Amino acid sequence: MAALLARVLTAEDPDEALDTSRLDEELLDIFVEEAGDLLDHSDGLLAQLRQDADSRESLIGLQRNLHTIKGGARMAGVFSIGELGHAMESLLEAVVEQRCELDRTGIGLLEGGFDRLHAMVTRVGERRAVAMPHALVDAFNALARGRPLLDAGEEGEAAAPEPARPELAPLSTPLAELPAEEDTTIRAPQEQVRIRADLLDRLVNYAGEVAIYRARLEQQLGAFRAAMNEMEQTNARLRDQLRRLEIETEAQIIARYQREGDSDDVTFDPLELDRFSTLQQLSRALGESAADMTSLQQTLDDLTRQYETLLLQQSRVSSDLQEGLMRTRMVPFDALVPRLRRVLRQSAQETGKQVQLKLEGSQGELDRNVLERMTAPLEHMLRNSVAHGIESPDQRRRAGKGEEGTVRIAVRREGSEVVLEVGDDGAGLDRAAIRRRAEERGLVRPGATLTDSDMDALIFEPGFSTAGEVSRLAGRGVGMDVVASEVRQLGGSLDITTRPGQGTTFTLRLPQTLALTQAVFVRIGDTRFAVPIASVRGVGRIERGRLAGGGAYAYGGEDYALHDLGLLVGQGPAKAEGHLQMPLLLVRSGELRAAVAVDAIIGSREIVVKPVGPQVASIPGIFGATIMGDGSVVVILDVAPLVRRHAVLPREAAPAPVVEQRKVPLVMVVDDSVTMRKVTGRVLERHNFEVVTAKDGLDALERMDERVPDLMLLDIEMPRMDGYELAKHMKADPRLRDVLIMMITSRTGEKHRQRAFDLGVDRYLGKPYQEPELMRNVHELLRIGHGRGD
Repeated sequence: MAALLARVLTAEDPDEALDTSRLDEELLDIFVEEAGDLLDHSDGLLAQLRQDADSRESLIGLQRNLHTIKGGARMAGVFSIGELGHAMESLLEAVVEQRCELDRTGIGLLEGGFDRLHAMVTRVGERRAVAMPHALVDAFNALARGRPLLDAGEEGEAAAPEPARPELAPLSTPLAELPAEEDTTIRAPQEQVRIRADLLDRLVNYAGEVAIYRARLEQQLGAFRAAMNEMEQTNARLRDQLRRLEIETEAQIIARYQREGDSDDVTFDPLELDRFSTLQQLSRALGESAADMTSLQQTLDDLTRQYETLLLQQSRVSSDLQEGLMRTRMVPFDALVPRLRRVLRQSAQETGKQVQLKLEGSQGELDRNVLERMTAPLEHMLRNSVAHGIESPDQRRRAGKGEEGTVRIAVRREGSEVVLEVGDDGAGLDRAAIRRRAEERGLVRPGATLTDSDMDALIFEPGFSTAGEVSRLAGRGVGMDVVASEVRQLGGSLDITTRPGQGTTFTLRLPQTLALTQAVFVRIGDTRFAVPIASVRGVGRIERGRLAGGGAYAYGGEDYALHDLGLLVGQGPAKAEGHLQMPLLLVRSGELRAAVAVDAIIGSREIVVKPVGPQVASIPGIFGATIMGDGSVVVILDVAPLVRRHAVLPREAAPAPVVEQRKVPLVMVVDDSVTMRKVTGRVLERHNFEVVTAKDGLDALERMDERVPDLMLLDIEMPRMDGYELAKHMKADPRLRDVLIMMITSRTGEKHRQRAFDLGVDRYLGKPYQEPELMRNVHELLRIGHGRGD
């Protein structure tokens, strides 16, 4: 019966173009679009009918869809589609009127008929000719008249098809033609707009650019706010200095008044002298100027708050706009289901197996680009399940299973990921056959010990197949390697779970969208990298000695192999200077568990993913790039391929020694004067030093929690913690005691100088300094040649 059914469903279409000389091509396109939607909808009804052959709702829904397809095909002039649709509708009409019953063979014939309709509509859309499916039309007509399919097959060529109805059917079914029973609910259709995919992608990219510019504005506004805070502190110092000046002026006037009173000359009152009048006038003028500066600072502060409010409002609108555009790119997984069902039916038909598809959570949404790129891999996985996983009916009976196998696809969302599970209840992976084939191809040495997960992962090798012979479904070794490659390129992961005799399940973890993602930022040396947070399971710290010895890091009941991100990206080992322990980024991808050491973990944020050129994209481990608020470009790393690539390096061949570049010295400038910090910082940067600044002693200590400088240029008089207190604290701290300190201050007296040297200060320089003198002392302290900062 299966062979007969396959023969009936097989059709050869002519390899020629569709004759459109007598057709309205615009009407043809409308029909193809409408028929495609109706066939996709019918596929779901077919699945329901397979579960319940007496489902009246499914039968009437299929009948209605076929009636519309038939009428549209005849109006568009594609009569072969109209004839097949009419024959299928006649069968469903007979079943609804209980003139015949629909058994499993009939349902299989219906599925084949809908597959054939889909193929014919696709060919019409491509303007290719379609043949009249006489044998299939005869089979449907025979079943509709209550005759078994076997009779139709034996007399198929002789039996005349039922004559076509002379009238043209309408494009939709009137409600009066529906069976009387049924509770029909008329719903107002929701209006939809079709737009080009490339236009939508450009709009999403523009929204991403707006987000980048907004981040840059936020960063610049933050810098402006910091400058305003500095200005406020400067104004406070100025007011304090003016108050002391006024006190000093008053004291001098009183003292002079007393001296003048002791003399015999009482011609002028001291307050009437010009020198006192001028000094007081200048003091008061300075006070007024300070008050004006305070008023101006308050005005700028108010404007800054307004700008921050406006930027916050713009940020909300921009986020809503971006989220809305992203929603337009999201499509339900259901949109792919009809195609997957057809692939599964065709594969089962070619292998003579009985397979059904079960779905869980197929209403879940994915980015359209992700779904399109995963279509071919999912089709490969379904064909692979039928060809290698599901047994034949005889084998399943002997194993105590039902003759019909099951392939299950489950869709669910976990955080920012979409998880796809594709499993079957077949025989499971044949690890003996996998090992045998791997040894034949030289992938595994004979006798080598492999874990089950390593053995299973061999099926992802290019060209790998355990099939004994090449067929349309298997044997060429092209399939699972395509799946693994596409998942990696999307930044996802792939796991395998298999049980002998019970089946195999593939778990795919994919980003919900490719345009936006959450990422963790890390630093190696002077370079920042972003790592998608979907692959990060946590962070940790270890002692420095443990990293050099290798081994594993335990986290969440699992062991994570230790690696060094600096070595993985070819930038030299991570040092984490200033940290007592090495920061670790815990990465999980499939069966891979890696604890990757970095210099620093900066934090996490949402980023806009930008594609990189083909030259860069071909480098293993690069997922894309993003643009930061300051305009810098940060590479997005996929750590798993880097770890795997490092792990497969021949152990006999030691990695090439990394030539460590000479480190650029880090100099910290600590001064409460904004001008001094900027001037001194620019002088040092001009001589190729790396510079970090702090406004007082407490600020310097906070910054040294992150990085310890090589040299500190330190002022004495500062708020909160002065230079002496800071130097004393540093010399008492084992982590900071070796930092070189050069004091630069206006206090040049011997008493101040001696106290600095008693605290352990290395050099003492007076303000204002000359640039050559400053740089000579810096170079001498750091023991580097003059004129060089590297």
